[in-house]
Amino acid sequence: MRRVTFSRNYTLSLSRTCQCYCKYCAFATHRAHIHAPEEVERRLEEAVRRNAKELLVLTGERPEVNPEVAAKLSEWGHPDFTSYVVWACERALERGILPHTNIGVLEREDLARLREVTASQGLMLESISERLMETVHAGSPTKHPARRLATIEAAGELRIPFTSGILVGIGESEDERVESLEALAVLHERYGHLQEVIIQNFVPHPRYYGAEVADIADQAAQKRWGGDGNAPAGATAWEAPAGAFPSPSTPAAGSPQSEQLPAWASPVSVEDIKRLIAECRRLMPDVGVQVPPNLSEFWPELVEAGATDLGGLSANGDHISPEEPFPSPHEVRKELAPRGFALTERLCVYPQYMDAEWMEQGVLDVVKLKYWSFIPRRGSGRRSEEKIEAGLTERAIAKGREGEELSEDELTALFAETRPGAIEEMRLAADELRAELAGDRVTFVVNRNINFTNICVVGCAFCGFGQGRRSPDAYEVSEEDFAERVRDAVAFGATEICMQGGIHPDLTLEEYGKWLRLAKDVAPQLHLHAYSPMEVHYMCERSGKSPGEVFDYLIECGLGSTPGTAAEVLDDGVRQRISPNKLPVERWVEIIEASHRAGLRSTSTVMFGHIEEPRELARHMRVIRALQERTGGITEFVPLSFIPFNTMLGRTHGIEEISAAENLKHTAAFRLALGRTIANLQASWVKMGLEAATEALRWGVNDLGGTLMEENISRMAGSQHGVRLEPEQLIEAARAGGRVPAQRTTLYEIVETY
Repeated sequence: MRRVTFSRNYTLSLSRTCQCYCKYCAFATHRAHIHAPEEVERRLEEAVRRNAKELLVLTGERPEVNPEVAAKLSEWGHPDFTSYVVWACERALERGILPHTNIGVLEREDLARLREVTASQGLMLESISERLMETVHAGSPTKHPARRLATIEAAGELRIPFTSGILVGIGESEDERVESLEALAVLHERYGHLQEVIIQNFVPHPRYYGAEVADIADQAAQKRWGGDGNAPAGATAWEAPAGAFPSPSTPAAGSPQSEQLPAWASPVSVEDIKRLIAECRRLMPDVGVQVPPNLSEFWPELVEAGATDLGGLSANGDHISPEEPFPSPHEVRKELAPRGFALTERLCVYPQYMDAEWMEQGVLDVVKLKYWSFIPRRGSGRRSEEKIEAGLTERAIAKGREGEELSEDELTALFAETRPGAIEEMRLAADELRAELAGDRVTFVVNRNINFTNICVVGCAFCGFGQGRRSPDAYEVSEEDFAERVRDAVAFGATEICMQGGIHPDLTLEEYGKWLRLAKDVAPQLHLHAYSPMEVHYMCERSGKSPGEVFDYLIECGLGSTPGTAAEVLDDGVRQRISPNKLPVERWVEIIEASHRAGLRSTSTVMFGHIEEPRELARHMRVIRALQERTGGITEFVPLSFIPFNTMLGRTHGIEEISAAENLKHTAAFRLALGRTIANLQASWVKMGLEAATEALRWGVNDLGGTLMEENISRMAGSQHGVRLEPEQLIEAARAGGRVPAQRTTLYEIVETY
């Protein structure tokens, strides 16, 4: 599944006064227009209410050349327009909103002033063609490509994360379009500062003489996003008197408009834009390619052609094309999901630029305070970097290899390690410990998952599986269907049924028992591995029984062992952020211990690669190890890397899927953390893919899990690695890793060695 990003922004058209006379522009006015400070504050409060993370500041080119605007700026205590923009950005930062400014051609000094209060900046190149200075750009001195390229280059020299782009269909030739992209590629190769390139098709607009485009855009947006269509009450901008505003005609977005094109314009086809997307990705493979989804109905085709970003889906509309509101994130997500794309929120600054080299510390502090989960994991932490004591990783590796217990600091050092040489030493130590504990045998179990319902009331932010009762994706398996799935498992040669479901509001303890009895009635020989600690906790709440009493009842119904899922990260701070309605750490431990006292064995898990920090993973591993040292009832440890695509946490917190390299490093650290307490470390092929799981055999893993036959939890979160493997595929994977494959039971008794 490929991620397609967008920014949740709010647009502030601080001043539409412009010195240019571009023939295609309906945004600019040559009258005096500027928002007063109290109006800026009001709109920023509106941005907060609309949960915006980005403030997009748009203006005309050099509005202060208008004497009335200059007088207003002086009255408000600002020597120039840039000073006023800086003030507005500071007010946004105070509210936790990240400014992105696009205020025209600027001198290096102005860019530097803005850098202190912005997360990113932008300027459209539009076109490299100087011919257009005689047509659409006549009378517009700052639209000369040399002037615009100079600003974009200065931004690179100042290390400003920058957005640029081209405007297609304003009279340029096809060759000039590509030459424009090539000019941007040259600057990006030199400075590496272009985070995205916008490929925007020209759409004819009506004129808005005397009207406030912000209100027109907001009205159109509210109408499309489900509001009443009325413009918000209150003051707008201070503007010199003008004539009456004629109501704009609004052609449907993307409708054929060739007959409306001005003489200087050139038609643009879908194929034209697709070719430019391909050229952009060829010239700048590390740069995002943005297409505006409000200017054409064919934007999903452009995503399929390689576009990676949809820009700011601004709740208060598109101020450049105010009659063309953006689709809502919900609309976009519904359009993309069937095509295999996951819509994911980003900040205005792309992740690779979120460090002190590219951002002023004051702006970076806002990111760390409010949006730290968007910061890519680079070491000991995203909210604050911990200083790892020199030599601590090396000592932790040596102790872990000998099976000794590691301290919280030592484990933190392992999870935070970034040095390739040290990570290779972790791998070697983990692999040696694996060889000592499990030899060269790689095991797997022939099993079937049955997720009997996904209706769930818990509402975990990391989950794509759980659904409300009324969701179109909600389901409940019938007894007939359940029995048929059990029979299928027997025919497949399974030795285990693994059963888990959502926390359905109507299920009672007896209902959970019913599924166990039904499975045993159909196939008494199958081992039933069922019910997470969260499900058992729910059974206790519904029945009023203790965990021990619940397990006694479930064993009577046929339960053979229990999965140690619902662990996520065993740190209550993390759990409060990602699953506040789930059982706390102490209760999770209590239920697993109760299962062991009842004579059941359990597995243990961790879900990593989301918002957790290395120290929080360290605490998790110490909880697991201490539990095993007390009871000895855990059969295996299963690391589960987070699948972000169809989850709230992935969509709204900028979490990307953990890389294969990071996944493997964590795998080695998990093996060293466990020491000799848990012999079996599993690689989840449904999370990381069979190829990566095979590679994990060199990083401390000795088990490849099960055949599954069906798997809904990872699939509904967006995993692309399938839901079923044949035993032959697992046998082949073990051999590819240089190991001896063997089928096992749930409790690690060997069924057959191959």
